[in-house]
Amino acid sequence: MHYKNGREAKNGDVVVLLPVSGRPAVGILYNAVAGNDYCNGNLAQMRADDPYTNLKECLHIDDVKIATVFNAPDKSAPENKEAV
Repeated sequence: MHYKNGREAKNGDVVVLLPVSGRPAVGILYNAVAGNDYCNGNLAQMRADDPYTNLKECLHIDDVKIATVFNAPDKSAPENKEAV
């Protein structure tokens, strides 16, 4: 994946979108997949009113997924109830 000027693109880069028509936008590149330079990835736009974070109050999304999977009840199999 490469930008217009040939620089290697990586998820998490702060980028400037220079559309053919419309206004430029600044944001963070995410969901880009290697091997494609066209219609690839999303831009999370940064705004002046974006919330500031206290990292001591944050978790990485992968850790949240793991905690949710291990603590969620298993609904895939019916409960095994004995007949009365």
